[in-house]
Amino acid sequence: MIVYLRLLKESLSFAINALRNNKLRTLLSLLGVTIGIFSIIAVLAAVDSLDRKISKDLSSLDKNTIYLMKYCFGPSEIPQWKREQFPNVKYDEYVGLKNSMNNTDQVAYQLFVNRESLKYDSKTVSDVNIIPSSSEMVDIDGLSFDKGRFYNESESNSGTAVIVLGYDIAEGLFGSSDPIGKNIRLYGQRFTVIGVIAKQGAGFFGDSNDTSVYLPANFLRRMYGDSDAMTPVIVLKPQKGVDMDAYKAEVAQKLRAIRGMKAGDMDNFFINVLSGFTDFIDGILGQMNVVGWIISGFSLLVGGFGIANIMFVSVKERTNLIGIQKSLGAKNKFILFQFLFEAIILSVIGGIIGLLMVWGIAVILTKALDFEFVLSLGNILLGTGLAALIGLISGILPAVSAANLDPVEAIRTGM
Repeated sequence: MIVYLRLLKESLSFAINALRNNKLRTLLSLLGVTIGIFSIIAVLAAVDSLDRKISKDLSSLDKNTIYLMKYCFGPSEIPQWKREQFPNVKYDEYVGLKNSMNNTDQVAYQLFVNRESLKYDSKTVSDVNIIPSSSEMVDIDGLSFDKGRFYNESESNSGTAVIVLGYDIAEGLFGSSDPIGKNIRLYGQRFTVIGVIAKQGAGFFGDSNDTSVYLPANFLRRMYGDSDAMTPVIVLKPQKGVDMDAYKAEVAQKLRAIRGMKAGDMDNFFINVLSGFTDFIDGILGQMNVVGWIISGFSLLVGGFGIANIMFVSVKERTNLIGIQKSLGAKNKFILFQFLFEAIILSVIGGIIGLLMVWGIAVILTKALDFEFVLSLGNILLGTGLAALIGLISGILPAVSAANLDPVEAIRTGM
């Protein structure tokens, strides 16, 4: 064991000498390993960070939550021209499903509308995400509050002019003062602020509750009717442990019955399950991983050749030393491990440089953006292990050639 530790120490010394004595050649040779490790670990770190962000953003939502509407979240086998003929879901259908669905925690009604500006006295906040919905959305979206409350069922049904502000919206309009009970203007109407949502942070999908406001959907329905400018959706949250296939079949059967559809008619609505959307996102992240491995694979291949080149040059430069070592009784295994350790150490140095580059970029991006870019311990170990593996593979041929040198010929050649 002591012999191998001494061997490792000598190999480290040789590797450092190679860096010191042939800086440009060694650094250029290590560049492939550095770029390869940087590429794959940067992609893996980005995917991990996105995955964490998505999981955090969706943590308050049940993955079995269903969005019932005329549009499909993902690709569909139904032609677009046919989908465009589907009717929007209606408020009466929401009421019908709410009163008839089994194994259901909540059923809510929501409208997708354009972004608007909010005003309070002389202050204006623009580009606000407006979420007109029924009172059940507080439970479905898992909202928590910094101040006040959400509107109740009575206020929701009657379309009372009340509003719940996201944290950033409240801060932009009211600063440090209490907004509860104050009146703001939206759609040319006055709304009374009854609640402020607790700060959430930026969402992966662009919007977050911080830059959103909730108001009763029936307020807009009372003003504009069931306008085509608004896209309605019925949101259903099934109970835990429900058979989702059976649940979706019940949703389809109940909605078809409400619409009076015949047995042979094709469904003119889509049952979008949130888990299907997350699976779609996972697929995209998986493709990013594959692309990262392909790009880094080429770089690591080039880096492997670079390490092999360094080691062959090192064998040639130290031929005389190898001959002396063997003449003094050094075994082939000793010479083999000496050069293998050196190749691994050089490769790991290149990998560490790549990891440091990823870490530096992660720190910069985390500070510059409202997004936590994470370089996990697992990815650090993976990068180091990959670098060591490339060094091992690249150093085998040079190490074998060094170990098999004839001591007499080696001494004579080196003189």
